[in-house]
Amino acid sequence: MTQQQNNPVWKFLDEIATKKGITEIVINAPKSVFVEREGKFIQLNVAFDKADVSNFIQEIAAFNQKSCDADNPIMDGNLPDGSRINIIVEPFSTGNPAITIRRYLRNIKNFETSPGVFCLFEKWIEFFKAAVKARCNIVVAGGTGVGKTTFLNLLLQEIPRDERVITIEDTLELNFEHPNLVRLEAARKNLASDKVVSQRDLVKNTLRMRPDRIIIGEVRGGELFDLLQAMNTGHDGSMTSIHASSTGECIQRMETLFLLAGFDVPHKVIRQMISTAVDFIVQLSRSKDGKRIVAEIIEITGMDGDTILHQTIASFDGEDGGLKMADVAPQCMAKLTTVGGLPVGFFQG
Repeated sequence: MTQQQNNPVWKFLDEIATKKGITEIVINAPKSVFVEREGKFIQLNVAFDKADVSNFIQEIAAFNQKSCDADNPIMDGNLPDGSRINIIVEPFSTGNPAITIRRYLRNIKNFETSPGVFCLFEKWIEFFKAAVKARCNIVVAGGTGVGKTTFLNLLLQEIPRDERVITIEDTLELNFEHPNLVRLEAARKNLASDKVVSQRDLVKNTLRMRPDRIIIGEVRGGELFDLLQAMNTGHDGSMTSIHASSTGECIQRMETLFLLAGFDVPHKVIRQMISTAVDFIVQLSRSKDGKRIVAEIIEITGMDGDTILHQTIASFDGEDGGLKMADVAPQCMAKLTTVGGLPVGFFQG
């Protein structure tokens, strides 16, 4: 994009791209610019002209084939390097447009090339590889900025190459290599068409595309119902992420999102569907020093009356700086060993 050579905003982003540890960039106003490093925001001594910010917004909108103006005041899109960008313009952002950029971290590609990622010891990387290979259905949960997409990308790298994978996202963020991959993006109104295709529309259509695994970048609505149905009807090994600050909240949020599909069904039926579809919930968080961590792994084990049963497989130990194994092995251990290749005595030592 030739505009990068002239616009100070582009030049600033090029410079930031060389800095390690920066996960977020926010431009609140031409003289109010912050970056996030290890969970903390740092204000930079940077200032732009308002015209430069406006031009940058229009260039990004054109790159994403979208409009960003008073009639279309909110825009989600991507930068050329794959980073995600959200823009909201005046009058809905008072005084100045607000720009938020979630950086695409090129240095985190797979478990092998990212030692210590999410404070994972090698033993637990072996577990996650086995869970993916064994076609466990996995939900990655976490709050804002804890690395849900990054962790999902790491898991996706472990999918066997002889399977057909279809990903569905609101804004393209997942980035992994696979020979038989179809990437679908839910289209909001853009320059090319007035047609709106939701994530739920795409999930329904995906079932006609002969997928082995269905991956939804993040569930936010009724598409969860269709994903759970797919998980329960032969599409084992499917994955998604969800915004939740704890595993308990994750289960509650899945119930709420299920109801957004418009089905008036008893809570017990919803919980039964969740309990038979999801194998593991991986909760992400930040440690006290701001590092992204896997805080907990729970296994969904079934139902007792109206209650979803689950057990903790591992939780983060601040003293050891990593996951600590619980005193219980997963109920799906046979699948993890026979299909996933996990050693039989993995949870015994």
